[in-house]
Amino acid sequence: MNVEVTPLPGIGTRQDFMIRADRRIGVITYRDGKFELIVSKTDDPDACMASIPLTPAEAGTLAGLLGAPQLVAHLANQHSEVTGIDTKQFPIVPGSHFDGRELGDTQLRTRTGASIVAVVRAGTVHPSPRPDFVFAGGDLVVVVGTSDGLSSSAEILGGG
Repeated sequence: MNVEVTPLPGIGTRQDFMIRADRRIGVITYRDGKFELIVSKTDDPDACMASIPLTPAEAGTLAGLLGAPQLVAHLANQHSEVTGIDTKQFPIVPGSHFDGRELGDTQLRTRTGASIVAVVRAGTVHPSPRPDFVFAGGDLVVVVGTSDGLSSSAEILGGG
């Protein structure tokens, strides 16, 4: 996919791309750290139909929502020829048992045989996190394992 980057002097940058529906979707990144999601009109891809201002936290959350499923789909595709291996993502709910605790505290591999292969936080993927990686509310934990292992992982990560 071709992403066009346009400098906006004194403002920031615009990054956008054409989607199949003949619209441009993009993000303006302002110099002050704010973001704006933009969508073009169908009849004029250079004219803006909608713009949605986003705080850095909101932009990070949106990036995580869009990025985490792509990561999981990619991993699942890589494991598609390996019978008995699946990939799932589990959220760390703010205020839950593992919010603010280390990955090693889950003892996930020992308890379930499943492995945490990545954590997605605010749109940034942390691959192969170490046992001392500290979870934060809103993280998406990507786990690989058997069906039973993933079911047990859901219970552990969801209920602690």
